[in-house]
Amino acid sequence: MVLLTNDEFLTELTKLFQKARVSGSVTMTMKRYDGRTKPHPRDGTPAVPNPKYKCLIRAQSSSKKISTVIDQEDVEKFSTAYTNLLKTSVNGLKRLKKPKKKAIAAQ
Repeated sequence: MVLLTNDEFLTELTKLFQKARVSGSVTMTMKRYDGRTKPHPRDGTPAVPNPKYKCLIRAQSSSKKISTVIDQEDVEKFSTAYTNLLKTSVNGLKRLKKPKKKAIAAQ
């Protein structure tokens, strides 16, 4: 997995979306990250005292994995750029067919 800066991550994510448009999919995960790279010690003391939480975002396509870490100060800037990217890239979704109301009422 490649750890990129926020701007590099967005450009690589654009490329992943373009490749997945033809065939395939892109899986995104987001989770809280406190900077630990080692497991918690057994004695119960925190590994990182008073951690500043960050956000770890990962994207995975069939053959490529990328990730980035977002600081608390950069969340708003990144989220606006990310939503704009999603609006432009995720436009080929298929509309789900809703079941008719009569069929639902009969059950």
